Amino acid sequence: MYVLRAVLNRGWSPILITALAIIAVIYKWPIAVVAPIAGVILVIGLVVAAIGAREKELETASLRLKQLAGYFNRRFMGNSSLSIFAVIDSGLYNVENSKLWAWVQACDLSQRIFNTWSSSFISRLESDIRAKSFPVYLRTYLNELWLINSHYYELIEQFGEVAQTVEMPEGTRSQYNRFVEEYNSFVRDFRDNVAELRKMGHTEIEPPSVKFAKELPLVK
Repeated sequence: MYVLRAVLNRGWSPILITALAIIAVIYKWPIAVVAPIAGVILVIGLVVAAIGAREKELETASLRLKQLAGYFNRRFMGNSSLSIFAVIDSGLYNVENSKLWAWVQACDLSQRIFNTWSSSFISRLESDIRAKSFPVYLRTYLNELWLINSHYYELIEQFGEVAQTVEMPEGTRSQYNRFVEEYNSFVRDFRDNVAELRKMGHTEIEPPSVKFAKELPLVK
């Protein structure tokens, strides 16, 4: 049954052309009549096949975006030990510097905002997937994930600048570099997804706008 359905969905054009040829032979239809009809059927079949392939590509890219969003939320938000917020708490929470302390407190507030935003994003995304309307809002979700990540990257950059001016435990530097390794793996996948969707005309985002984080040199 599955094979028959696949043939009917994808191979109807050759079947119809073959049937037309058999009927033409039986009833001795002139080639001048049969050829244009067969040509039209062939063209329609090719167009339908192209549309089906494009829809399949879009479905795959949509699934990949969903996976990336879920991965970002699990690994870099909430209470994950590999979030930039965990790194900040590990290395800077007890630093005696009023300006730096104010920044750390601001990061604590930012964490709550990010967690709320990211949780809401995932809830809306999963709701639209269940309602089968995710492809309709694909561009919106891609832009929002890009925006969340861009603001998140700003915190990574700020931490890197702070790390150049303040002494912090070596363990914190190692923790940050482990975070960078995993974050950059996400960035590579996100760039590939953006490039794929851009090729299909579903975004104007440039892949290089998703930036890699830089590791910190370990103190010798």
